Amino acid sequence: MGKVAVAAAVLVVRHRMRNSGKWAKAMDILREFEGKCGTPISKLRQVADAMTVEMHAGLASDGGSKLKMLISYVDNLPTGDETGIFYALDLGGTNFRVLRVKLGEVENVKKEFQEVSIPPNLMTGKCEDLFDFIAGELEKFVATEGEEMQIPAGTQRELGFTFSFPVKQSSIAGGTLVRWTKGFNIEDAVGQDIVEELTKAMERVRLDMRVSALVNDTVGTLAGGRYSDPNVIAAVILGTGTNAAYVERANAIPKWQGLLPKSGEMVINMEWGNFRSSHLPLTEYDESLDNDSLNPGEQIYEKMISGMYLGEIVRRVLLKMAEEAEFFGDTVPSKLEKPFILRTPDMSAMHHDSTPDLKVVATKLKDILEISNTSLKMRKVIVELCEIVATRGARLSAAGIIGILKKTGRDTLKKGEENQKSVIAMDGGLFEHYTKFRNSMQNTMNELLGEEASRNIIIKLSNDGSGLGAALLAASHSQYREYEST
Repeated sequence: MGKVAVAAAVLVVRHRMRNSGKWAKAMDILREFEGKCGTPISKLRQVADAMTVEMHAGLASDGGSKLKMLISYVDNLPTGDETGIFYALDLGGTNFRVLRVKLGEVENVKKEFQEVSIPPNLMTGKCEDLFDFIAGELEKFVATEGEEMQIPAGTQRELGFTFSFPVKQSSIAGGTLVRWTKGFNIEDAVGQDIVEELTKAMERVRLDMRVSALVNDTVGTLAGGRYSDPNVIAAVILGTGTNAAYVERANAIPKWQGLLPKSGEMVINMEWGNFRSSHLPLTEYDESLDNDSLNPGEQIYEKMISGMYLGEIVRRVLLKMAEEAEFFGDTVPSKLEKPFILRTPDMSAMHHDSTPDLKVVATKLKDILEISNTSLKMRKVIVELCEIVATRGARLSAAGIIGILKKTGRDTLKKGEENQKSVIAMDGGLFEHYTKFRNSMQNTMNELLGEEASRNIIIKLSNDGSGLGAALLAASHSQYREYEST
């Protein structure tokens, strides 16, 4: 064997050793991350217990917990007997929706709606301009009422207003804006009563309509779920963000001032995205994501389980593998350095890739991160990484729901009681479209509850619960309700 051949063989061996060393380093990073993301049942029970403790603290006093446990003033949930025509306005982002709903039979709700984009200049302008625009669009929509969508002569149209920004609620139809989120920043609206602002704008366009309920989207989902199923006791949104609302006994709310409602119940908007506990399996990637966010130290639970962040956690782990183990070759792909470039729907598509050579993973890497020439072995690692992040999120979501069931005494079976069914109304794209996330969450709940109790806990998709829910709450808090029932 000549000297050249020997030198070449040595180079090949060195190259292989160097590559296997890099691969081992990449696997170390993955395994360490997997270990820190661990959610054994014992840990999930601790998370569920911590959720219950924080719920108690938040109900005892304002500021007593990371969970705000906001009183929604909704003490009459729909029963399914509501009748009439009601409107809803759903404002929660860059688009808003107006709905007209005809109630009569639960199985046969007639809905008409229109979606409107908000001009960007109105999102950072004056309060009056935004509400004038909304009232104008609402008035145009009212003008399209058909014959069978007419309200009785001499009555006033009624509206449920879903407003998905932080509000300090003061009554079923009143609340002041605490702060804007989601790209809105209209300074002169902060501290104002949102219902009053909308009412004044409707008066300016001569639209005779009363806002009978101001609701958060999660409370709306709960109302929409309850309308079609009397066993619904809580609602959870798992989409871009996450939140939960549930029905609490009014006498279990120490911070409630005033007379207890006739129904003896009160819907609580938990704002559970802000939950945090020493039992949450946080990693260096979660910590760096939080530090780089617009709200460091806030919404820690949301940053571990919701659609806005799952893809970003995957990106951060891949970036470390690229920087420290040359996972994608000698240079770090520049696109991989861009925060939030890898969205959760893309992560989901890779995670669900069932092609033998993981073609979907290859396509996503090429289209989004401009990474080509990946081996099947590398693509398998990426699928495994998606699995780790999604599973942790799904299992922690399940633990949160168990926390609510514990707080309301529904996590175990009671001897001798007939109907013990508890239904959780779910909404949000993450739960609806990310199948492996949804299945993992359901399996974890069954694991935590045990076979017998889990038969009575049902997780149910409640599509567009919040829009319909707002109209239903306008109906169940209608000014004509007392009159109708006498």
